[in-house]
Amino acid sequence: MKNRERIDLLQLDREIRSEGFQVFCGVDEAGRGPLAGPVYAAAVILPEGYCPPELDDSKKLSEKRRAALYDEITENAVSYGIASASAEEIDTLNILNATFLAMNRAIEQLNREIELALVDGNTVSGIRFPARCFVGGDGRSAAIAAASILAKVSRDRCMCALAETYPQYGFEKHKGYGTKAHYEALRACGPSPVHRRTFLRKMH
Repeated sequence: MKNRERIDLLQLDREIRSEGFQVFCGVDEAGRGPLAGPVYAAAVILPEGYCPPELDDSKKLSEKRRAALYDEITENAVSYGIASASAEEIDTLNILNATFLAMNRAIEQLNREIELALVDGNTVSGIRFPARCFVGGDGRSAAIAAASILAKVSRDRCMCALAETYPQYGFEKHKGYGTKAHYEALRACGPSPVHRRTFLRKMH
């Protein structure tokens, strides 16, 4: 079954190449839903035919497996970029536009000029590069799956670092998502500078 999943992950990338696109990247985000912290995005250009064993949508993998794949992808990618948009930018722009901002920043870090960005999701309206969206793309494309790994691992590490600055919220456990413990900490301590004020309105 693993071999079959691996072939499936390469199928979309092969189809894109068959259309004549030689330099394309996968793009995905992590952290659109949490109450705190930045939203992250990654863009990855993979070598043709490259698909590490066990590569998959980051949400389906253990933290240990994601960390191992992060190292493998960053070592073998043709190029990659990882970027974020802050909680303040999320509050100013809204989460969708802040996500596009992070994605554009990630693509801009690539050392190759891309012909197409393959974006996980249902819209590419805010992408400043030639792009196509694919719902469930992180389970359909090796390049998008790789981007999902880099974005997720990078954001989780960021939240663990923020937990050292703001230990009262338990960011290292829930990564800023709206768990019961997180809401209890918010009621006890109030919001921190890295909380998304526009998301906290939902508490009332």
